[in-house]
Amino acid sequence: MSKSTPAIRSVKARAIVTPIARPVKTAFAAIEAAPLVLIDVATDQGVTGRSYIFAYTRLTLKPLVLLIEEIGRDFIGKAIVPFDLMAAMDAKFRLLSWQGLVGMAASGLDMAFWDALGQIANKPLVELLGGSPRPIKAYDSYGAVDPAADATHLRRSLEQGFRGIKIKGGAGDAADDERMVKGVRALLAPDVALMLDFNQSLDPTEATRRIARLAPYDLCWIEEPVPQEDLLGHAKVRETSPIPIQAGENWWFPRGFAQAIAAGASDFIMPDLMKVGGITGWRGVAGQAEAASIPMSSHIFPEASAHMLAVTPTAHWLEVLDFAGAVLTDPIKIVDGTLTARGPGLGLEWDEAKVAKYLV
Repeated sequence: MSKSTPAIRSVKARAIVTPIARPVKTAFAAIEAAPLVLIDVATDQGVTGRSYIFAYTRLTLKPLVLLIEEIGRDFIGKAIVPFDLMAAMDAKFRLLSWQGLVGMAASGLDMAFWDALGQIANKPLVELLGGSPRPIKAYDSYGAVDPAADATHLRRSLEQGFRGIKIKGGAGDAADDERMVKGVRALLAPDVALMLDFNQSLDPTEATRRIARLAPYDLCWIEEPVPQEDLLGHAKVRETSPIPIQAGENWWFPRGFAQAIAAGASDFIMPDLMKVGGITGWRGVAGQAEAASIPMSSHIFPEASAHMLAVTPTAHWLEVLDFAGAVLTDPIKIVDGTLTARGPGLGLEWDEAKVAKYLV
């Protein structure tokens, strides 16, 4: 091992539940607060790599903390060479499979490894990957909304310069979705993109019917109309959809995207750093997207996604859903509807007083 290559000294994970600016209502549940796992990878060079993952529910916080620390224990003394460490995790869990909590833990560790390398180099991660920080156009991400009751929030997003708004459907019937989409579309200027996310709540027949009904409202995309594993169902919906289909936040690692692209499952893709294999996995998917000429967006994790989209040839939109801002010393800042990557590394630093407040 080169003396200049940092090695892992310890891995620590902590569970917190942070407040969020507004609840996110999906077709299945409402997210009232953000259950997160903070990851700290201490190195022998005095630098700590940081990342976080979104646990979706408090029920998974404890097992995720245990998984991350147990996996990390096997890496004590190992050089921080993310490609090699990801290959080691792949081999370790091959028989168990990559999906689920194991994949989330592996992805979170990978992000912390890359953050440590960026900090040691004293560069933003985007520069370490061969790019440069630049403003990435962002959309503000909502749950299901009431166009009248939520008009103040929506207008505030526009005042921040957002040129895209995403809302969620599928909680009610087709008429409910149309009323919501029609009402929000009326609040937006024609050049502001409007996206609709069904969160996997429909079957292909119903998805096709609803999409046809929503076609007059100039939607930028329809997201996850059917269950994420139903690649053929996605492809079937896409065949007749007058609106582009977006998916990918629940496809696992580059192999999952290769299968989805081969199936013609969507017009656009949007990896989730926590499920795609972190920074290492994202790079693999970005190459696939470039080869297939597929526009690629991000799912949550705006701090890290701003780095990755800046080195993604087919970069499209960055999603802003701020789950970690409550515990960061320097939360994200939207400027004219864009977000620019900051460093060193991923630009994450915990406000320990606030972390202590929200510890589980």
